[in-house]
Amino acid sequence: MLPVPWRYVQDWSCTVCGLCCKGFDVVLDFPEWMKIVRAYGVGFTEPSISRFYLKRKSDGTCVFLYNFSGRWLCALQHMKPVACKLWPFKVLDKPRYGRPNEAVYNYGDGRKLYIYVDPSCIGLQWGTPNQDFLHTTMAEFVDIALGLREKQFYSTYGVFRPKPWKLI
Repeated sequence: MLPVPWRYVQDWSCTVCGLCCKGFDVVLDFPEWMKIVRAYGVGFTEPSISRFYLKRKSDGTCVFLYNFSGRWLCALQHMKPVACKLWPFKVLDKPRYGRPNEAVYNYGDGRKLYIYVDPSCIGLQWGTPNQDFLHTTMAEFVDIALGLREKQFYSTYGVFRPKPWKLI
């Protein structure tokens, strides 16, 4: 499925379904790879000719994904790669998946970014973006993508998000 412009998302919250950790290749930058190798060993990553990836189990799930009382959790929460922090959102400098007028996000410094979402995420609520989503969750995703923030509060599952969770 092609990613969809963010303007079709009313809200988003993580449902701890684990879908983001199943069947997707997680690209690591060199510092992320080094942190993981130092903490867990090289066997938890996969190299390619030009990139490093998180290793996956034989069933296609990330080696750091585990089930705790029916919820899928990440053992890398304390050093989660940026690619994982951003999923299901893609923050780009150029419109890569079409519909640029619907994907454009005007960042506070005058920059235009293009943001898309993976429609397979079940935590997406479709509709016109609400103010909370726009000013908290979206702003946090953009700050993380631009390297201005590391910690997640609104764009992850956890106790920080001040809205009710819809768990499946």
